[in-house]
Amino acid sequence: MQDENIFKMSEMADTEIRDVSTLNILICYLLNKFERPINCEYMYEIFISTGIVNYFSYQEAIGYLLDNEHVRIETSENGEQFFALTIKGEACARELKKHLSKSHRDIIVSAALRYFARHKMEKEIKIRYTPTDNGCYIHMRCVDGKIDLMELKLFAPDLIQAKIIGDKIMRNPPNLYNKIIDFIIMNKEDSYDLSDN
Repeated sequence: MQDENIFKMSEMADTEIRDVSTLNILICYLLNKFERPINCEYMYEIFISTGIVNYFSYQEAIGYLLDNEHVRIETSENGEQFFALTIKGEACARELKKHLSKSHRDIIVSAALRYFARHKMEKEIKIRYTPTDNGCYIHMRCVDGKIDLMELKLFAPDLIQAKIIGDKIMRNPPNLYNKIIDFIIMNKEDSYDLSDN
């Protein structure tokens, strides 16, 4: 009996949300969980990246939430648009979250955290490729606000290998930076045997 319940729960977690009412609650839940407006483009990418939401259901849910004033669109000074919860949306998130499966809540929050981390990293780490006659240079720049922490130029035999290196850097840029700093700090001058033997 317990195995059957676990199977049903895992099956539910893997299925696409087709009920727009459930998706409405999930969108409000995510906005409420982060307690801040979320860029409209980011929100779409977060939901679609999970594989549990399709384009049409997402658009229908957003349309409903905007029309019924659960969510509003705010525009920043540079023209970026954000979804923000209204008081009705906050109430929806608080009172109806129990109607969402924990697995769906966890999936969407995890997707959002991964998306925000990747987006922050892409702002802080700049990678560009410069093909040459005999290979390709990878230019990596690590920034912190307005300060350049590090610039690195590497050579690869071709663009494909350069992009592989670039992808590896983007998997964990802070680790690369820390290892380079550690290596420099721990680097010692080679000792030479100056005896006449």
